[in-house]
Amino acid sequence: MTTIHAITTGLVQVRRAQMESRGAGIARMTNMLFDPEWSKWLPIHAWVIEHDEGVIVVDTGETARVHERGYHPRWHPFYRRASHFSVHPEDELGPQLRALGIGARDVRHVVLTHLHTDHAGGLSHITGSRVWVASEELDRATGVGGQLLGYLPHRWPKWWQPELIRFDSRPFGPFDESMSLTQRGDVLIVPTPGHTPHHVSVVVCGDVSFFLAGDTSFTQPLLLAGKVDGGSPDPQVAQRTHARILSLAAERPLVYLPSHDPDSKRRLDERAVIGLSRVTAPEPSRAVATG
Repeated sequence: MTTIHAITTGLVQVRRAQMESRGAGIARMTNMLFDPEWSKWLPIHAWVIEHDEGVIVVDTGETARVHERGYHPRWHPFYRRASHFSVHPEDELGPQLRALGIGARDVRHVVLTHLHTDHAGGLSHITGSRVWVASEELDRATGVGGQLLGYLPHRWPKWWQPELIRFDSRPFGPFDESMSLTQRGDVLIVPTPGHTPHHVSVVVCGDVSFFLAGDTSFTQPLLLAGKVDGGSPDPQVAQRTHARILSLAAERPLVYLPSHDPDSKRRLDERAVIGLSRVTAPEPSRAVATG
């Protein structure tokens, strides 16, 4: 049996135009930095999959070091103008794994949907695991160029040796390629470009499947409304990813779990699939959700 846990590694607040793109061209970026409307405090979720082949963690969340002076480059407009964080030491991935009875070395795989700090900030809590990231995402995030794009490569642990995701040409529903993390083939990485050009997501398959979505959208209502986030470099690419997710949901019962949706934890607990407010768990099921 497979169990999924939601871990909230802190909170983030962004301008509304970051959640939902407003304007076109340069206006999109301007609105994201100067929109007077802020979001509510949003969760920074990571996910723990307890699988009989080993524990899999999807994203590592944020670190309380975000509150240290100089941790974020204050010259960068996003950190200076467009985000607020609230993270305490006990919120971090390591303490929360231990609360579940999981040690860092119990984790077999870690998948990073992308390398923004609120998804990779907890890397220091992972040792001895295979940490998977898209090679093009790693290239994009590395060095000075990465810092200009808002990544924090200088904050990654020096010992970190990432594994590069190797997609097979084997389709999974509307996704042209995938990579299995399990011999059973029930935990898959799929490409979901949009928020970043090489963003990935993880699907846990079962009678009800769970789509651990990273930042494909900020919330499920924004996905259903076709709203792309303000930071996506190419809105059309993001919209095509949205269409694939919805197509997958039309093929199978699918619980959609983006990292910053305040309702994701409830949907996980209730196994609430896209298109329904609540779903009764079928029997027998191979995936169990827990908050």
